[in-house]
Amino acid sequence: MSDKPNPIQMQKFLAGIDYPASRDDIVEHARSQGADNEVLTTLNAIPDKTYNGPNAVSQAFSKTDAT
Repeated sequence: MSDKPNPIQMQKFLAGIDYPASRDDIVEHARSQGADNEVLTTLNAIPDKTYNGPNAVSQAFSKTDAT
């Protein structure tokens, strides 16, 4: 079983990001905010598209299986 971070943990690293944002923008912002490797790995596994807000990121994040 994976210890995948939950969307609430992930969202704290996305505070202040401007949407719409690409996956790469999201990953870089989370990295700059001190996200750990588990969060970054899971964010890297979300589909490579433009996200219009935190709910869309959370939804994609919840569906990933980055193990």
